[in-house]
Amino acid sequence: MMKSIKNKLSNRKIGILDSRSFVQHAVLLPLIMRQNKSSLLNEPYLLFEVRSCHLKNQPGEICFPGGRIEKADTCPLDAALRETAEELGISEKSIEILGALDVLYTPHQLQVHPFVGTINAEIALSPNKSEVEKVFFVPLSFFLNNKPTSADVTVKMEPKDDFPFHLIPQGKDYKWRQGKYPVYFYQYNEYIIWGITARILKHFIDLIVS
Repeated sequence: MMKSIKNKLSNRKIGILDSRSFVQHAVLLPLIMRQNKSSLLNEPYLLFEVRSCHLKNQPGEICFPGGRIEKADTCPLDAALRETAEELGISEKSIEILGALDVLYTPHQLQVHPFVGTINAEIALSPNKSEVEKVFFVPLSFFLNNKPTSADVTVKMEPKDDFPFHLIPQGKDYKWRQGKYPVYFYQYNEYIIWGITARILKHFIDLIVS
């Protein structure tokens, strides 16, 4: 029995407990070389999307290209490339992947795989209006020179009415643990970049300046 347990434990790949219950998404942080109107020099810009106001989830909010990982996708990167190409109306071949960032797990059971890539500046973008209201660009230097503001959100357990309180110590008076979830905000002109997008963005900036 012990030998069987040892074999099963020693030969398995360590994963994230209950990760299958998370909805998996993949996004791309797209870098495009553009001319800065102030300096007239070419420099990298980050592309952002404004989600269509007709979408059911988070209409009008700012995000990176990307979406849910589908069964047909062989890996998270495939999903990021597919979604980016569909949303921006470009070919996947016009995207060069530079690398992957850390996977983000959120309190609301969302697992996000972020990638960083470049898009050929000569490629004409044709955003899919059913998903993308518009796109805009922000110089990478803006984020290098401006730290985000932040605020913490309290994450707490809220048992439903049918929870079996009689099975736990103190019953309904049980002291559930609480956690903190940081929310970041970048303001660029009239745009507010926040939430998951800002958290992934901050992670990227922290990596390249470290």
